[in-house]
Amino acid sequence: MRIGDLAEKSGLSTDTLRYYEKIGLLPKPLRDTAGRRVYDQTILRWIDFLDRLKSTGMGIRDRLRYADLRTMGSASLSSRRRMLETHRQKVVDDIARMSEMLDVLDDKIDLYKRMEAGEPVDPSFESCARTEHGAPPSLKGHTDEQST
Repeated sequence: MRIGDLAEKSGLSTDTLRYYEKIGLLPKPLRDTAGRRVYDQTILRWIDFLDRLKSTGMGIRDRLRYADLRTMGSASLSSRRRMLETHRQKVVDDIARMSEMLDVLDDKIDLYKRMEAGEPVDPSFESCARTEHGAPPSLKGHTDEQST
């Protein structure tokens, strides 16, 4: 397939594809007799994987490192595995942090719903966040309209 077809199928612009090729994120494609890029279907799986790594927060440098290791074939399997294991742990930590933040948001939303319903709110409470997020243990369960 040509670069325009790849752009359409991958969702990336032709400029992005050329840039990724230039920096080494994508392998150099074959060229036809007119010098136009020709890609095979397997490039779509690679682009999808790179996009998934990006969506998990893997930076361009690490994706480039991974792409470089990939070019080494089976000689780099252990390195690639270790790299993905390290990144996986970062993703696990990020999910835990985001889950914690979701709890804080849920607490705040619950506070506003109770306030909108006219429930009394303890004015001495300085944070609607759960105790593990910084509210003093003695105030756990109390809320304040002027909190965060």
